[in-house]
Amino acid sequence: MTRLLECVPNFSEGRDPRIIQQITDRIAAVEGVRLLNVDPGKATNRTVFTFVGEPEPVIEAAFQAIQLAGELIDMRHHSGEHPRMGATDVCPLVPISGITMAEAAKYATTLAERVGRELNIPVYLYEAAQPKRERSNLAVIRAGEYEGMAQKVLLPEWKPDFGPASFDAVRGCTAIGARDFLVAYNINLNTTSTRRAYAIAFDVREAGRTVKQPDGSEVQQPGTLKSVKAIGWYIPEYGVSQVSMNLTDISTTPVHVAFDEVCRAAAERGVRVTGSELVGLVPLQSLLDAGRYFLEKQQRSVGVSERELVKIAVRSLGLDELAPFDPEERVIEYLLREPTATRLVDMTLADFTAETASEAAAPGGGSVAAAIGAMGAALGTMVANLSSHKRGWDERWQEFSAHAEGGQRAVKELLFLVDEDTRAFDRVMAGFGMPRTTDEEKAARRTVIDTATLDATRVPFRVMEVVLGVMPLIRAMAEHGQASSVSDAGVGALCARSAVMGAYLNVQINAASLKGNAEAGDLVARGAEMVRKAQEMEAEILVLVQARM
Repeated sequence: MTRLLECVPNFSEGRDPRIIQQITDRIAAVEGVRLLNVDPGKATNRTVFTFVGEPEPVIEAAFQAIQLAGELIDMRHHSGEHPRMGATDVCPLVPISGITMAEAAKYATTLAERVGRELNIPVYLYEAAQPKRERSNLAVIRAGEYEGMAQKVLLPEWKPDFGPASFDAVRGCTAIGARDFLVAYNINLNTTSTRRAYAIAFDVREAGRTVKQPDGSEVQQPGTLKSVKAIGWYIPEYGVSQVSMNLTDISTTPVHVAFDEVCRAAAERGVRVTGSELVGLVPLQSLLDAGRYFLEKQQRSVGVSERELVKIAVRSLGLDELAPFDPEERVIEYLLREPTATRLVDMTLADFTAETASEAAAPGGGSVAAAIGAMGAALGTMVANLSSHKRGWDERWQEFSAHAEGGQRAVKELLFLVDEDTRAFDRVMAGFGMPRTTDEEKAARRTVIDTATLDATRVPFRVMEVVLGVMPLIRAMAEHGQASSVSDAGVGALCARSAVMGAYLNVQINAASLKGNAEAGDLVARGAEMVRKAQEMEAEILVLVQARM
């Protein structure tokens, strides 16, 4: 697995495009680093950068950006809505894949030590990188902000972890740490009152508020949302106040839960939520979960495409109220996708057909079988979705929604297999292109060809499994779906049976060149039984269809 480390430094400059561009260029120039997002905010006077890569180049890019920010940003002239204490205010490292939190914490410590030693900036470790629990909370470290740090760094209990124990008026102080993926999320209110925004933030944030008792003592009254930090502020740029939140564990409090809870708390104070904004990047799952959540609240089928779920999430959360929200630029998984040659499934139907009809041997029957199977699964899914909101069937929406979800999973995998069948064929042909002069080369070539051919046999077999697995859905729709769509279920059954039989032909022809291979023989034998079942199910479905037409 590729070792991917994410870095999300926050610099105290969001208004001067020249400074932002210089920092952008410095990060992008480091080989091995991929800059994913630059998100400046004028009201906060702060820019959040997001970049990923192997740990070593990421650490180098972070150091260079911190160094440059210290040269370009003068904190003596800085003002903004967001709490801050330095030119580079915070620099968190986030493990993405192939790296543990403990390893990320070590990299954070290494970076902090270098910044303190080479740049003479006071540095505090935070979150997982900070060994002292009482100093791990960023809000506690930053308390007093830039204006208060001159005295704070002189206190023995607040001696910086690295760098001088003296205040740098130009560059301020910096916090470097390691943490889980954090979603920075602001919710827009129909008020200009910062006090009301703060009150709502205190209602929902985990820390809550301090409440004075009749006897003069104080107790902490927790808020309603776990793993949430929040404050209130006013954004002159947009003329609204916001509840600004950090969701530190989105498995505990997802974006949609935070949104609805702020809606509730705001309504109790006579304030209305008008929309929201995400700062930086968001995991795809957050938007998919939000899309499903809002559909379920409407008692609508959640078995819709990924694209539709994302669109519903954006619309329901009002993510495009203040500025356009483009998922291709804001969803981390979309940005991490490696650029590839055009996939078959990305082609128009006309182009895919033309490509199939060309002189090239691929795409061929295997890819077409997978495509036909995807169409059959899609038809069954369509009937389920239509039935889920049929007039008079309101109490059955969950039944049909569950069917549609299963259908969408099948469609997604079959579309992947359309291209995977061609990729498997290409791997076989690559083996045939290997040199075969010496005995060693011939043996190596034979091994590669046989391995690739077995893989090319498994792919159409998987098509058979997926399509056969979706045929009960098509049968259920033919029997119980809305009557006006029963013919669509019938066409879905015809597609599914053809896909199973077509994929089986590819299993057979690939296995034929693997004489004596036990797995290939097993796939052929099992495939014959699957063809029989598919034909039986098709016949049953067509009887049901004819009876209801």
